[in-house]
Amino acid sequence: MKQISWNSQGIDMPELDFDAVEKWIADVASRQGRGVGQIGYLFCTDEKILEVNRQFLDHDYYTDIITFDYSDSHIISGDIVISLDTVRSNADQFVQPYRRELLRVIIHGILHLCGIDDKGPGEREIMERYEDESLEMIGL
Repeated sequence: MKQISWNSQGIDMPELDFDAVEKWIADVASRQGRGVGQIGYLFCTDEKILEVNRQFLDHDYYTDIITFDYSDSHIISGDIVISLDTVRSNADQFVQPYRRELLRVIIHGILHLCGIDDKGPGEREIMERYEDESLEMIGL
């Protein structure tokens, strides 16, 4: 059974080499001392991620990613919902190539599953450092 699943709802699936991305995810997780269990990605629209945010987190705002963590010990597992609309607007806002921003968000969810947070004091900078290191691993 495949460990990582890729799905889309209401939007075209992004063009990525998913085999290479899965290897990269495993490498990043391994660097964090973790193995990869079942991970489900859902690419969606802003409206869908807003619905998920309201329904499951009681948040009433748009976001680029929501990560549901089901990890057990050193095996990461979870569901990761990504709004491709927000990824595109963030890429434009931060003057980054869309592919780079998409891969940054994909690995951001994995880093959360590895236990890296970004909400507390100083945590955002730590998360960004790990994101940058991970992007370097895939040649970006």
